[in-house]
Amino acid sequence: MPQTRTSTPLEDGYRMPAEFEPHRGCWMLWPERGDTWRMGAKQAQAAFAEVAAVIAAFEPVTVGASRGQWENARAMLPDAVRVVEISSDDAWMRDVGPTFVINEGQETRGVDWHFNAWGGLEGGIYFPWSQDSMVARKVLEIEGADRYRAPLVMEGGSFHVDGQGTLITTEECLLNSNRNPQLTQQQIEASLKTYLNMHKVVWLDKGVYMDETDGHVDNLCCFVKPGEVLLTWTDDPDDPQYEISRQALEKLSAATDARGRSLVVHKIHQPDPMVVSAAECEGLDASETAKPRKAGDRLAASYVNFYIANGGIVMPLLDDTHDRAAMDLLARLFPDRRVVGVRSREILLGGGNIHCITQQIPMG
Repeated sequence: MPQTRTSTPLEDGYRMPAEFEPHRGCWMLWPERGDTWRMGAKQAQAAFAEVAAVIAAFEPVTVGASRGQWENARAMLPDAVRVVEISSDDAWMRDVGPTFVINEGQETRGVDWHFNAWGGLEGGIYFPWSQDSMVARKVLEIEGADRYRAPLVMEGGSFHVDGQGTLITTEECLLNSNRNPQLTQQQIEASLKTYLNMHKVVWLDKGVYMDETDGHVDNLCCFVKPGEVLLTWTDDPDDPQYEISRQALEKLSAATDARGRSLVVHKIHQPDPMVVSAAECEGLDASETAKPRKAGDRLAASYVNFYIANGGIVMPLLDDTHDRAAMDLLARLFPDRRVVGVRSREILLGGGNIHCITQQIPMG
């Protein structure tokens, strides 16, 4: 039976592999929350179902759905996708699910972070989050994987790793006073190294402009291979994202990874600025326990928010003038993988995108 370990991954010789390393499968959650997903979440469910179906062509997919939505999820998802009953407060598996780690024997365990809905009562997105807080442990039970309970408020989308000891993250998120105010930057970095078995942490300043997660790095920058990163970019100096990306480029260009290599930085142009429409807001349930969404709000649109599957890249398409160029660039950066685009504005309207709703299980 799976157990909760009192040791740490570092002590036990477990590390977090890069997303581009082989997977045993992928986990997702099923959307239904009416104050996040408009029109009873029907459009979002269709988008999630398409993402799950595309990933399932590359690797096994499991979707967790509530008791009330299990039958609907089963009907909307292809037979190849496993559907299990799991309660959750929303559908962001990247942030509420476990971070899997492996050892040299390819055994798999999972890190269960503390979760407070991206800020708790000081800027969090909804309340309560008690069901979300149990998702990681439930997934690990189902997967038969031992659990490490990490002493940090953390979300899986707030860091990326290269599989060789290097992690990138943002100060905007990890040093936010609504996460771990009692800890210094050095203490947070030490915990990251302990629970993910990292040797080098590269700190960027901020994430994508108006990202309600307080600047998750998985919307801004990711590793495409050891020593190479992909960075959200804009050529418009009047766009607030320009200065954020320029500062990130400076930091990345000056950084070295855990093996002493200078980082090669590839730029991927962001979609044109997007905002929430009045009609999209009108389809949301009224709520006193969730962050309000208003017409005209800027959406944190980014092509970096893609999922790396076995043999494939599943990327967001936003019916934007930059969609084609983004797809072509990813095809060049991942020549051994098939790039598949999914129209994902409905996911973006909820506050994230394809990477945010997925969590890989490394091959073990």
